[in-house]
Amino acid sequence: MRIQQLELLLAVERTGSLTAAAEVLCVSQPAVTKMLRSLEEDFGTPLAVRNSRGIRLTPAGQSLAARAASMLRELQRARDEVAWHQAQPAIQVSVGASPAAAILLLPGAADRLRQRWPQVRLKVVDANYPQALTQVRNGELDIAVVPLPDADDASDLTRQPLFENAVVIVAHRTHPLAGARSLAALSTARWVLTGPVGGFGDPVRLPFAARGLAVPPVCVECQSFSTLLALLPRADLVGVLRRRFFELHAPHYDLVALPIEEPLPTVAIHAIVRADAVLTPPARLLLDALVHEAAGIHANA
Repeated sequence: MRIQQLELLLAVERTGSLTAAAEVLCVSQPAVTKMLRSLEEDFGTPLAVRNSRGIRLTPAGQSLAARAASMLRELQRARDEVAWHQAQPAIQVSVGASPAAAILLLPGAADRLRQRWPQVRLKVVDANYPQALTQVRNGELDIAVVPLPDADDASDLTRQPLFENAVVIVAHRTHPLAGARSLAALSTARWVLTGPVGGFGDPVRLPFAARGLAVPPVCVECQSFSTLLALLPRADLVGVLRRRFFELHAPHYDLVALPIEEPLPTVAIHAIVRADAVLTPPARLLLDALVHEAAGIHANA
């Protein structure tokens, strides 16, 4: 199997056309057809089928294309590492961070990386559980710094606990339930879910069921905490925020933490990398810097 054959699968998947795939690879269409036929002979199964709209990958072809994308990323990473060892040129480190991690850890960690390797390009991606785990697994991210449930079975990943972040239930200071002291008092509130269903911004993770209470229905869903901050002052909503994130932003939005007497859960923030991956020296430095910044949070807690 040649590298160009892997690139061919991805080009076919992306364009749906052998002619367009040939243009992407800068080869003739007969050469592309020959490469595809050779690849199918190697695997003993059709990898693509033609239809009235062009060509599409078979399920086997789609599976191989996913592997091809990962292999090509690993190959590019290997090239970057070799180049770094030769001349330490500009290479990229990619990190996915949840909002709390981005605010509390990344500024200091990024500064340490810049001081040691100013030529390294740092790519920061907004990330949340569980999507971040997939991004680490397929090589899109070198490191993810996100909340991770204790029950998550991620045996193919290495995870390092960084810090605990308590959650608070928040609303605008003028909300009728701003003084609510129990979860029972919030059973009729209009709730907003932030992030994925079942994630840390979902009220289902609050101890309603443990208290014998029905989990209140969600009225609004949003994907980011910045959207949540914009909605809460105007939409008569109640939502869940990490305490440190709340403490940083609440004064700007007139938000209050409801004085709920029941214990609320904490969120464990982890640094996550692939167990079988060898981090580049800059990525290793960034991981160490994130751990250092987290230690500072514990020291100042």
